Amino acid sequence: MKLSEIKNHLKNLDTIAFQLPNGNLVPNHFHVTEVGKVSKHFIDCGGTIRNEEVVNFQLWEANDYDHRLHPEKLVHIIELSEKALGLDDLNIEVEYQDTTIGKFGLDFDGTNFLLTTKQTDCLAKSSCEIP
Repeated sequence: MKLSEIKNHLKNLDTIAFQLPNGNLVPNHFHVTEVGKVSKHFIDCGGTIRNEEVVNFQLWEANDYDHRLHPEKLVHIIELSEKALGLDDLNIEVEYQDTTIGKFGLDFDGTNFLLTTKQTDCLAKSSCEIP
């Protein structure tokens, strides 16, 4: 999901819910503690130099049960981040700590934002002779 897509979805919601791949919901007292741009400059196993950029959201939960992040507040945080960090309309990656920090893709089912699993992949399969 791109940054513009989450803003459009948020504008039509009364509450925000993030659902983990196992179907459990992130507790509703979560906070978005970071919105940032992550750049990855690397060389793949075939020798191709690559650049990737994503917008990163970090979800965090504390024992603060009295505050809830409302959709309009998250839109404001995103728009502030776009301006302050010069964010483009990039794909979103979400960090969330369960037993360890996980990195997830993001989708939307009409009600909940879905944290989707991410997989590693070889970007140079032809160079590695992988079918």
